[in-house]
Amino acid sequence: MIGLSAKDRLNNKFDKIKEREEDKTFKKSKSRVVSKLLSNKLTVAGIAIFLLILLSCIFAPVLTKYDPLQVDMRNILKAPSSEHILGTDKIGRDIFTRILYGGRLSIAIGFGSAIGCAIIGVLLGCYSGYKGGLLDRILVRISEIFMSFPQLILVLMLVSIIGQSPINIIVIFIICGWGSVFRMARSQILSIREEEYVQSLKVFGLNDFVICYKHMLPNIIGPISVNITLSTAMFILEEAALSFLGLGVPLEIATWGNILNASQDLFTLQNNWWMWLPVGIIISLFVMSINFVGDGLRDSTDPTSVE
Repeated sequence: MIGLSAKDRLNNKFDKIKEREEDKTFKKSKSRVVSKLLSNKLTVAGIAIFLLILLSCIFAPVLTKYDPLQVDMRNILKAPSSEHILGTDKIGRDIFTRILYGGRLSIAIGFGSAIGCAIIGVLLGCYSGYKGGLLDRILVRISEIFMSFPQLILVLMLVSIIGQSPINIIVIFIICGWGSVFRMARSQILSIREEEYVQSLKVFGLNDFVICYKHMLPNIIGPISVNITLSTAMFILEEAALSFLGLGVPLEIATWGNILNASQDLFTLQNNWWMWLPVGIIISLFVMSINFVGDGLRDSTDPTSVE
């Protein structure tokens, strides 16, 4: 402490006191969140289904011996059997294998897009809400421009311009989806920037970035995590819809949407149910499980719902 000014000593002392208080509050909040999550049956069921599907996709080579791209013209449109438990498609590829390997990419696209939107939206939204002024007005107008377009139409337009690939799809989803996260983060920061502890930090002369991202951002982690889970489900559905239309990931790459794309015709829908029903059930269960987890996180992190 030798050589430090009185202001620096006060800042250090304030930081230590605040860190101790935040640590105690965090531990209490963490235990409350976990207990509320585990008491919610739908959330527990959602976590179980989510982990089951996710781990099955990750350990796909252990669960199946087939290649998702392997063509077998001798086993075209085979019904489910002991050899192919979910049957084969129009060129003899094993449906079960394609669901597992396709899930890897579909989940990666959904989660990667949600994380990308969260990073951009939260970084811009927090600082915009904290500082206000001209920067805030400009960023709000930019987000309104992106949000004014129907998202699926904007995605289709960008796909036709940028092209079809997994990376391009993630970039397009981030471009189209960051605005909603930005507005959520901004509104949360606006609600807490007048709190007493924020004003105290300003009085002590802390840097704006430190106040915004170190002291204010942790207080909105709950809403951000909920937004990430719900956005992941939304982007998985959007990828499936794009691929079903033939405008998403290239058709030769296994994804849940591309599996559905191969069963568009009426004959397949009526006579080869195994080509669309299993993957449809998996998509529905996975999206529902994410929504259940998101609802549980929202309830457990909302202070107004504490009993």
